[in-house]
Amino acid sequence: MKLVAAVKLLPTPKQSACLRAALARCNEAASWLAVEGHAASTYGQYDLHTIAYAALRACFGLSAQAAVRTIAKVNDAFKVNRNAAPACRRNAAQPYEDRILRSVQCGNAVSLWTLEGRIVVPAAMGAHQQALLVCRKGEADLCCVRGKWLLAVTCDVPETDRFDTSDWLGVDLGIVNIATDSDGRVHRGAEIEHKRRRQEQRRAGLQKRGTKAARRRLRQLAGKQARYQRHQNHGISKALVEAAQRTGRGIALEDLQGIRDRVTARRNQRASLSNWSFRQLRTDIGYKARRAGVPVIGIDPRNTFRECARCGHVDKKNRPDQATFSCASCGHNAPADLNAA
Repeated sequence: MKLVAAVKLLPTPKQSACLRAALARCNEAASWLAVEGHAASTYGQYDLHTIAYAALRACFGLSAQAAVRTIAKVNDAFKVNRNAAPACRRNAAQPYEDRILRSVQCGNAVSLWTLEGRIVVPAAMGAHQQALLVCRKGEADLCCVRGKWLLAVTCDVPETDRFDTSDWLGVDLGIVNIATDSDGRVHRGAEIEHKRRRQEQRRAGLQKRGTKAARRRLRQLAGKQARYQRHQNHGISKALVEAAQRTGRGIALEDLQGIRDRVTARRNQRASLSNWSFRQLRTDIGYKARRAGVPVIGIDPRNTFRECARCGHVDKKNRPDQATFSCASCGHNAPADLNAA
């Protein structure tokens, strides 16, 4: 299983300028090569290497391996789309590999190629990244994200053998309660919805103001809500997988694929429904479960909100309101999400 370890770099202002210049030069070279390759209908890595390697070395001042990685980046872009020559942003990520990237100082720093030669940049990582880097395989991407420098390192992590189970931890997914498991643990979505509304109001006010400072603030806020929500999903998925692993159970999840096409929401509910990141949560649970050896199955969600967990009776009358379940047949009462789980 391939995972990515994000290693934070802590360059000095001078080192940061060197890294920024290296990214700019590599991306300038990649954009030039993309135009040349598209004009000549040359898309394969070997053919691109033949026509451009010498020019990348002589005209752009790239080292041998930096030129090879730049050619590979353009080849990867052509694999996605050959209808146009891709243009690389000035600070777009640049792949590095072992000939131009090396870990030094017992993993506390990295030695990186730049246009001015190699520089040693301090690195910061936690226990999670250190455990992943033991399985490092392939290249790493040098990234500048919102002014911060990162190395995105590809790691080939072995999967744990799945254990056999006769019992399952049911998980009901929703908007009001992001996840509710059959043990009664509830991960509520009220705070996520509160932050979504607050961010929406802030963006609307700044867009209406339209000043230079407002536009600058909008750029700073870009992606903040998505990052917060992804952090919450990681925490929820980790808790669910750990609970299943600790008790020797598998995880049974609702298969909600295509739900946005099947559900018609009121106007005042559309933003909440669109903001519901159930697929991201499902993906996080999936890869964490594979690492832990926990089996995961998808369940058809039809009628789970109106079916009694005790007697199996299905009736619309079982749901007197959104939060409550009361079986019209056996009289079983429970919170609606817990019954569904």
